[in-house]
Amino acid sequence: MSFWIIAASGAALVTVLLIRALWRGATAPEPTRVEQDLQVYRDQLAEVEREVARGVLPQEDAARAKTEISRRILAADTSRGEAVQPGAKPSKFLMAVIAVVLVGGSLFAYLSLGAPGYGDLALQDRIAFAENLRETRPSQADALEDMPNANLGAELSPEYEALLTRLRETVAKRPDDVQGQTLLAQNEARVGNFAAAADAQASVVRLKGTDASVEEVTNYAELMIMAAGGYVSPQAEDVLGAVLTRDAENGTARYYWGLMLIQTGRPDQGFRIWDGLLRRGPADAPWIEPILGQIEPVAELAGVDYAIPEIGDGALRGPSDGDIEAAQDMTPAERMEMIGSMVDGLSERLATQGGPVEDWARLISSLAVLGQTDRAQAIYDNAMEVFSDDPTAMDIIFRAGERASLAQ
Repeated sequence: MSFWIIAASGAALVTVLLIRALWRGATAPEPTRVEQDLQVYRDQLAEVEREVARGVLPQEDAARAKTEISRRILAADTSRGEAVQPGAKPSKFLMAVIAVVLVGGSLFAYLSLGAPGYGDLALQDRIAFAENLRETRPSQADALEDMPNANLGAELSPEYEALLTRLRETVAKRPDDVQGQTLLAQNEARVGNFAAAADAQASVVRLKGTDASVEEVTNYAELMIMAAGGYVSPQAEDVLGAVLTRDAENGTARYYWGLMLIQTGRPDQGFRIWDGLLRRGPADAPWIEPILGQIEPVAELAGVDYAIPEIGDGALRGPSDGDIEAAQDMTPAERMEMIGSMVDGLSERLATQGGPVEDWARLISSLAVLGQTDRAQAIYDNAMEVFSDDPTAMDIIFRAGERASLAQ
């Protein structure tokens, strides 16, 4: 509340000062033509004195000039009548417009660009705030309680609804039937009952244990998130972490991991994951469309001037066939120059736009090959900081540092 009092008082003070200046300027006397002529004549007299002092003008000529100028001054002074005329006062409407623009415009600009009630935080404080938000966010159970009741089965045919009811009853009698739980998860998800689908998929993963496939565990995490309306709970995060431990490049898990980071105050890290998924592709991957619909505001939150990149083809970027063919005809010095140019381009892109962890690892390895160990070490240290909340990415960077023989 104190902030708004100070802000309102400041805006009101500026408005009063501006209106007062306009009012005083309007009531101040305006010099007449005669007064302007008198000032010119006085300046001419002063100039004659300066010319005499410099020895440029003889005394006789100076005397004649002074006499003529004095005559003009007397004539002008005699003809001076009413010398001052006040200017027109500003209208009340104009003053009201000024007040509205200053106060209302300032308030609108702050509400649009600022964050009312949110103090300025240093980077370390923002990171600490994000960590606390991540640790204290609602659980999966809390998120499900806050979800509205869905109108399930409204558009189902009587036959399908009867089959689904029978499947539910059968699975309830045989909870250890993996096939039954799998079918139940699929059909509950098909009718939009994601909470029940997640429970069934949890049973599938539990019953299969270590034999559960990466796809089955990924489906479980996705169903949990869909049941919570797109919210990534701590429990869903744990499942995603288990997926990424087994498959670090799993696109679905990485998409939701980035979403979790964005939801917990780290849009910078979430942006880098999503941007990497776009660049890697493929264009028909299920996570591409949702990323395209959200990444620009996320980039703005991350402080990145971003343009949507070309969607990748599913493979990591490397030298083209033309680059390899051209390199075969180069001298060793020319080949190293070409590699250095490509490395500089990669380094600039990562510095300005960010990129996937694979590009960071490639840059570290390439700099080590070029003998730029100090630069590789600096990139390595930066990457470890950038991906500090992504254990899988940190492992990739760590292995790149090992190959480059960097200090770890």
